[in-house]
Amino acid sequence: MEEQNKNLEEIPPSQKESSWKWIAAGAIIVLVVTQIYYLGLNSQKSKSGGDPDRAGVVLNSESGVLPASGIELPIKWNDMGKRLAGSGVIDVEAFESLYSARGGLSPEEKKLLLGLTSGKIVMTERNSSYWLNLLWAFGLANKNSILEKGPMVNYDGKVGSSAEALAKAGRFASTGGWTLAKGDPMDHYSKHEMIKLTPEQQALVESVSKNVYRPCCGNSTHFPDCNHGMAMLGLLELMAANGASESEMYKVALKVNSYWFPDTYLTIDQYLKMKGMSLATADPKEVLGKDYSSAYGYANILSQVQTPEKKSSGGGGCGV
Repeated sequence: MEEQNKNLEEIPPSQKESSWKWIAAGAIIVLVVTQIYYLGLNSQKSKSGGDPDRAGVVLNSESGVLPASGIELPIKWNDMGKRLAGSGVIDVEAFESLYSARGGLSPEEKKLLLGLTSGKIVMTERNSSYWLNLLWAFGLANKNSILEKGPMVNYDGKVGSSAEALAKAGRFASTGGWTLAKGDPMDHYSKHEMIKLTPEQQALVESVSKNVYRPCCGNSTHFPDCNHGMAMLGLLELMAANGASESEMYKVALKVNSYWFPDTYLTIDQYLKMKGMSLATADPKEVLGKDYSSAYGYANILSQVQTPEKKSSGGGGCGV
């Protein structure tokens, strides 16, 4: 399992080229098949007040892994949704059409997409999938050197804006899988300066992104090749821009990952309790690292824990 899920950042360039096409193609096929279901499902949840199966997990979690009250994100959204729509990163007609098939957008969701939001931003079980999509769009579009010089374009040794490197970057699930943009998703890849980070803020995002993993694959946020990675990159950028500290960023990132992968982190919490700790008391930075939160790290933990009954798929699908 560890070999199968080996982090692409650690694979020698000579091996990456041969395996890349199959990885990217498979990821996009899974993403496209699941995107319509999960995007619509989230809309259906928001209309009905949440998923009944998930509600029991949230309310009965003694550890506070999935607090029913949600987690406040230390960011300002303002009119970011409107800006994403205005720049074509989000095709409003396509976005609303997809959601309309499952009950339509709620008033709150419409405001986040097209209006002005000046209050606190709280992620809950109910809206976590919707925020995943908004942050995915933002992470994809916002101009950042991680996208322009990092593993997304440098995994095979060809750095930056060369046509070949960008063409390959466009075949990942986080890029080619974003089907709700006007035009080709790569027309928006790191093309819009939605926010501008200071050198210190950028350095913080670089550092934290390299240690925030996701259990759907073996890569860190610094290699955002799936929707969860791209969305987390966007969130880290927004937190840094709003003055969040490193420790706060890790704390929030862990809570957000827990909403996106609920069953994973309930299991990790069970594993930690076997060791006299819990997710609430553990070091967020350590838990977000590869030994816990990567696909192969979690697989190792899973092998040591009798898992609780799975309540739902949560936000774990690559098409959420």
